[in-house]
Amino acid sequence: MTLHHRLAMGMAAALFCCPAQAQGPAPAPGEVLTTYADIAEAMYGDALTAANTLEGAVTGLLHEPSDDTLKAARDAWVAARVPYQQTEGFRFGNAQVEEWQGRVNRWRMDEGLIDYVDGDKPVTASDNPLGGANVIAAKAVRAGENEIDVSTLSKEVLVRLHGAHGNARNVATGYHAIEFLLWGQDLNGTAPGAGIRPATDFSLDACTGGNCERRRDYLKLATELLTDDLKEMGSAWGEGGAARKALESKSDEEGLAVILAGMAGLSQELAHERMMRGLSEHDPRQEHDRFSDNTHNAYYYNQIGMASIYNGTYKRISGTVMRGPNLADYVRVKAPEEANKLEQSLTATTKALGAIKKRTDDGTEAYDQMLADGNNEGNALMQTAADALMAQARAAEGLADKLGLKLEGKKPGGPGSAVPAP
Repeated sequence: MTLHHRLAMGMAAALFCCPAQAQGPAPAPGEVLTTYADIAEAMYGDALTAANTLEGAVTGLLHEPSDDTLKAARDAWVAARVPYQQTEGFRFGNAQVEEWQGRVNRWRMDEGLIDYVDGDKPVTASDNPLGGANVIAAKAVRAGENEIDVSTLSKEVLVRLHGAHGNARNVATGYHAIEFLLWGQDLNGTAPGAGIRPATDFSLDACTGGNCERRRDYLKLATELLTDDLKEMGSAWGEGGAARKALESKSDEEGLAVILAGMAGLSQELAHERMMRGLSEHDPRQEHDRFSDNTHNAYYYNQIGMASIYNGTYKRISGTVMRGPNLADYVRVKAPEEANKLEQSLTATTKALGAIKKRTDDGTEAYDQMLADGNNEGNALMQTAADALMAQARAAEGLADKLGLKLEGKKPGGPGSAVPAP
């Protein structure tokens, strides 16, 4: 077991160390919601800290492109994903987060928008006219009737390109744009290996891939934009911030519903959109962190984030642990049977996603290899995790029903729910 995996398992153990039973009177809902907002502020703050480290590593790469500085930038990107992925439990139910998150974590992308790709397909080769635009090599690109001048790259240009032509696959900013620039395409399919972009793609005197100065500019701008966006969301959860104020304006019942909506919504998205779609098609292009082969960590830390939110306990990247009045203590008093079901589901899902993470961390195979048609063992691990996530979503929705909380009209297996009935 690698050191990274041992640390991750230790994080999980800290979240599930306590028995699922009431330890005293239920905390007041307002106290629970304050802890929830405080953890959001801390998680986004940690994501910003890690992104600042990534920005420093990118600066080092651009100052002296080499195998070592490229590896340092890639390692910093992987580390930056750990705190960010834990924040995704705040998406569903918080309008400010849901509207914002596409700027930093939109992930199913046509990477040919940004840079060269295998075969250098023409711009009109797919249903996305910008899917092969190669902005780094272009002076202008056309989005419908509008032409976008990209002769000089800037943050404003990247923001305008993001989602251009109304196509969500035009991902120009955020973690995955940076990931593609650091790794390049993963052309291995379900065989071993991630992207293999050379450090010389960022070299001014030994340039490979062409347009190295513009590629450097794009990477620098995308990294700066990421830190700008994370700073914005961290502030939104601070005292007087828009996201915290929106939460404080809700009734106790509405606020508690936001927490469970986040857990149910992310569990559903992980199971269906992120896992089962790729598994059913055996398609490595459907994996989340597909250029870097980091998907096993992305999903695992999504789960750790949900457990942290539920338990009101968060281990910061500094090593300090935050604790406060939490939903777990509240529902163990108010709905002990349903709380126990949810906590059993949280434990089972963490174990299932941990098994996928361990399989990659110990060098057996990466997530995209597990997707392969005929890989019965890898497919089974994914199916087990997806099933556990669906059960977790049902448990969160069942707990909400017991408490009389409305999760945007969703019921397990009912209209608007992505969770099949048991």
